[in-house]
Amino acid sequence: MTIGWPALIAGGIGLLAAGAGIAYFVPRPAPGANSPQSTAAGAVHPMAGALPSAPASGAPADVVVTLTPEAIQRAGIVIAPVSPGRDTSTLRLPGVVEPNAYKQVVITPLVGGRVTRVLAELGQSVRRGQPLAEIFSPELAEAETRFVSARAELDAHERELQRTEKLVEIGSASRQELERLHAEHTVKLTAVESAKSRLELLGLSPSTIANLGPGKEVGAVTTVFAPLAGVVTERAANAGLNVDTTAKLFTVVDLSTVWVVADLYEKDFSRVSVGTSATVRTKAFPDTALKGKVSYIDPQVNPETRTAKVRVEVANPKQELRLGMFADVTIEAEGGGAAALIPHAAVQNVGNETAVYVADPQQPGRFIEREVRLGARSGNDVAVLSGVKPGDRVVAEGSFAVRAERDRLGLRPTEAPAGANAPAAASQSAPAHEPQG
Repeated sequence: MTIGWPALIAGGIGLLAAGAGIAYFVPRPAPGANSPQSTAAGAVHPMAGALPSAPASGAPADVVVTLTPEAIQRAGIVIAPVSPGRDTSTLRLPGVVEPNAYKQVVITPLVGGRVTRVLAELGQSVRRGQPLAEIFSPELAEAETRFVSARAELDAHERELQRTEKLVEIGSASRQELERLHAEHTVKLTAVESAKSRLELLGLSPSTIANLGPGKEVGAVTTVFAPLAGVVTERAANAGLNVDTTAKLFTVVDLSTVWVVADLYEKDFSRVSVGTSATVRTKAFPDTALKGKVSYIDPQVNPETRTAKVRVEVANPKQELRLGMFADVTIEAEGGGAAALIPHAAVQNVGNETAVYVADPQQPGRFIEREVRLGARSGNDVAVLSGVKPGDRVVAEGSFAVRAERDRLGLRPTEAPAGANAPAAASQSAPAHEPQG
């Protein structure tokens, strides 16, 4: 039987209508329902988790690490609460005892010659003006001879001047002759003063110079005296040693005050200034606390250690502090105030940041990495100036295991996209397992 074109057209229209009706009555998935593909893609690693809510638009997303109870037990993780406290604002720095450079003198001879006697020993305490050594000096003998000769010529010229003045009064000598003698007298007087100054520079006392004269023995021995009271810390002088004016004979240090020099880290520069109080202790005398103040801060920073030298001057009346001793310097740094206290073991260095891991109170085993700014350390605790607050709970022991898991998963803080509402934008987790089959 042959079907005509009108019948075929009518049959096609009927089939289209039937298909549209079937599609209309088939139930559709609800909006937002997960498809099998999305469910598979949303599966996460059992060791990682995601934040339930997204951060503000453009803010860095938190890094979250989720551990199973078995992993927490194996890592020995202990959670501790953040307690309220105060930033003690103290700095503990290692230091070294050094001499007070303003009370340290290197003694050199005032005249060249040969050392004949040494009157001080290494480590001996000396008083100011005490003889330390004697030096035989031909230069000194020559200077004394020149002085005696100049003074003898001056005495003779003064007698001649007196006779000439009497002769002028009676008209037996001219005034021109008297004026010439006055000029010569000035020259000879100047020569005597010059020779006397030379002897003073060579270390002779005024009384010794006054006793020099014709017929008296000219001394060629000079004495080296201690310029200040202190302890002989170096001795290079020995009998028979030939020395000049640059030779180092002794070093005398006044140990009544000493310097304790410590290294101050760059991050603490703003907390210490000249005049800040400090306390010095040593292992040799742990019960002795010496009070002092910061007297100097080096304007130069060591490029290798990124530290600057800080000098604390302390009294040393019993001379218990010896040069070169190690000391513990506690500086009462500027600042301080209310702060949160956490165990120091909770702190981890992540890149260039300092962070702790805060336990999520609503989801056990979920830890949020939080950047913190630390204050002063006191014993096993450290003050936190920002990042956590009292009442938070942080990983006190085993924080390294949490950080290791973070590094293993490759979690990094990212910028949350604007308007992101999906949990994936709020945190990072481990790559999802691919569905099997």
